[in-house]
Amino acid sequence: MRKDFEKFLLNTVRIEERKVPYYLRWVGLLWKEMGGKWGERIEEDQQKRFLNLLEKKIENWQLHQAKEAISFYNYYWEKVNKKEQANVESMAWEQFEENMIKVLRLKHFSYRTERTYLAWIRRLKIFVEGKSPYLLNSKDVQDFLSWLAIEKKVSPSTQNQALNAFVFFFKKVLEKDLKVDALRAKERKRIPVVLSRKEVKNVLNFLEMPYKLMCLIIYGSGLRLAECIRLRVKDLDLEKEIIVVRSGKGDKDRVTLLSSSIVPLIIKHLETVKKIFLEDRKNNIDGVMLPHALEKKYPNAGKEWGWFWVFPSPRLSVDPRTKIIRRHHLHVVNLQKVFKTALKQAGISKPASVHSLRHSFATHLLEDGYDIRTVQELLGHKHVQTTMIYTHIAKRNILGVKSPLDNI
Repeated sequence: MRKDFEKFLLNTVRIEERKVPYYLRWVGLLWKEMGGKWGERIEEDQQKRFLNLLEKKIENWQLHQAKEAISFYNYYWEKVNKKEQANVESMAWEQFEENMIKVLRLKHFSYRTERTYLAWIRRLKIFVEGKSPYLLNSKDVQDFLSWLAIEKKVSPSTQNQALNAFVFFFKKVLEKDLKVDALRAKERKRIPVVLSRKEVKNVLNFLEMPYKLMCLIIYGSGLRLAECIRLRVKDLDLEKEIIVVRSGKGDKDRVTLLSSSIVPLIIKHLETVKKIFLEDRKNNIDGVMLPHALEKKYPNAGKEWGWFWVFPSPRLSVDPRTKIIRRHHLHVVNLQKVFKTALKQAGISKPASVHSLRHSFATHLLEDGYDIRTVQELLGHKHVQTTMIYTHIAKRNILGVKSPLDNI
């Protein structure tokens, strides 16, 4: 049963692979301390005595993990020992998951959002102990969200992400109203980590292409990380020195500036990228993924130069949705790792990330005299209040409109 439970943790609960051994270890340790073996049910008394034993020896987060492991194990045990009922309910959940995928794709949600929403639905399924999706109600969701806040101590953004997934699931798939008054996760006010101009310059010095160019664009144009890696060749207007950010946050398009200082670097980079593009055409590789329904309307557009990625992956991969072998863009993790290394090499101790370059873009623009509305538009913020946080960080205001990248 241990092997099957391991597969259950990986494939159904979607526990990170590196964490699965710890979940197995807690259950194994319980059998060792309390007596018993894999395949038996963990009784309430056994669970209570085992957790009391652990309480004084381990950290709180480990205790939470042990509780979760036991909960998942008992859920799985019930599932195995009530196979017929579980199979019926499981089929119902699977059907609703398939329906959710169809609706998410119909409404053009990203693959990343699709995976995130499905992961929350699966966690809710475990929380309600396999209760039929037909019987789900607002209280189930409310209890789960409160549990996230109290037991798991998640951030407000994580709790909101879960709520968004459930609102979508109830409204678009179950076709039910969802009214939730759950205990909200405690709001933590954090000031964005901003790098000084000198620090930006130092970090850039430790980056190699194409990651250096990616960071130059993020800082020089105020792009989000995801917006940068998804850039297409046609999104760059090198003559007008602008970038068209398509399907940004909230599926909105916007125009932002492109620093004249990096145009020669972009031209040189695109020469290298075009060689990859031409090699793909020569080898008759399927075109790049196209947004929304464009692939059906213009089936060959993905093979056009204008739609090709500015930052293509060096390797071909299988499209997770269509199962077509094609070239995707570079993965966000690649840049995040390289940037973290560059920070250390530059001797910067701030808890900065790639996104800090976007924060620095906004802050330095305000210091250079841009008005708040201009910065809001360039960043693509829906509400000016979101942009206002940078006014608390900016040191000074000087007239003049230039990309901050031109000043370093």
